Amino acid sequence: MYSLTNLLRSWRIKLVLPHVTGRLLDIGCGNNQLVRSYNGKGTGVDVHDWGDVDLIIEDSANIPLEDGSFETISFIASLNHIPNRESLLNEAYRLLSSSGILIITMIPPRVSFIWHKLRSGSDPDQIERDHHQHELWGITQYDLKVMLHEAGFNVKSEVKFMCRLNTMTIASKID
Repeated sequence: MYSLTNLLRSWRIKLVLPHVTGRLLDIGCGNNQLVRSYNGKGTGVDVHDWGDVDLIIEDSANIPLEDGSFETISFIASLNHIPNRESLLNEAYRLLSSSGILIITMIPPRVSFIWHKLRSGSDPDQIERDHHQHELWGITQYDLKVMLHEAGFNVKSEVKFMCRLNTMTIASKID
């Protein structure tokens, strides 16, 4: 199953990479594959040490980096795992440059629940750090749009992928 996990991660990264510009901040970076694939022109942060994280943080809503210092901020299959999502999106707003973009990949909750149950015992998320009380199985596109709007973002595009089971959302700061 680890090879399937790597295949799906690579699929997401290949979809996201063409949209990344300037300095990249990948929040919930896992093994930091996106930053490495982007030739290291960025920073991967996570609360869990997956092995190649640039910056391990305790509170994802308080990232010790400068205001407006990133042209791209990404959450690749990670926003649902972060308990304080609303505060984190406000933090992303602070860190994103005025012309920057936010990229989020997300699977719907029902699909994620079934997927994780099928992979129980072989899912790195569950083996390495378990599923915590405030994590969600996924986030619906409607709920994601509401959260983004409340944090000051406007959705620019949505791309379905992985047999339409996953969505890449690109947003920017509201003018």
